[in-house]
Amino acid sequence: MSEKALLRRALLDARKQLSDDELRTASPRLADQALALPELAGASTVAAYISVGREPGTRALVDTLYARGVRVLLPVLLPDNDLDWAVYAGPEHLLPAGRGLLEPDGERLGRSAVTAADAVLLPGLAVDARGMRLGRGGGSYDRVLARIETSGSAPALVVLLYANEVVARVPEEPHDHPVQAVVTPAGVTRFTA
Repeated sequence: MSEKALLRRALLDARKQLSDDELRTASPRLADQALALPELAGASTVAAYISVGREPGTRALVDTLYARGVRVLLPVLLPDNDLDWAVYAGPEHLLPAGRGLLEPDGERLGRSAVTAADAVLLPGLAVDARGMRLGRGGGSYDRVLARIETSGSAPALVVLLYANEVVARVPEEPHDHPVQAVVTPAGVTRFTA
């Protein structure tokens, strides 16, 4: 098993150990920390996602951004694991999709719609002291980050995690991209290029 796979397994196992109470209290704290970021406070368009399972909860964050009038783009998983995007129109416009995901029911905007975002909120399992993110291994967000880089756009890249998932080092590959910040329920850590 690869170093990344071993780390992923350990991090997913740690998430399984979180109590329901810990999960419930983490979501509003995560939202408060993220909403205090200048990159989100001044954003007109934010690419986000609806958390699933034991991921740090994003519903409060997404709903608050939407209530503030921010254009929130949510991913739509394509058969090839790439992501299309659609505008969030409220919780009543989310539909169950594959892999336990919830996706917006609105018009699909295309894979490159994410390049118009002022900030991109990324799921992950860990981020290290250099800002290198460890994802789940499906490659969906690696493609998103490559598309952003190719487009020349420069949105703020922010990972949403639990505090214990900020680690000393994650294994990296040439296609991996660093992020500018990680938000946890306990606070924000910024990285310099």
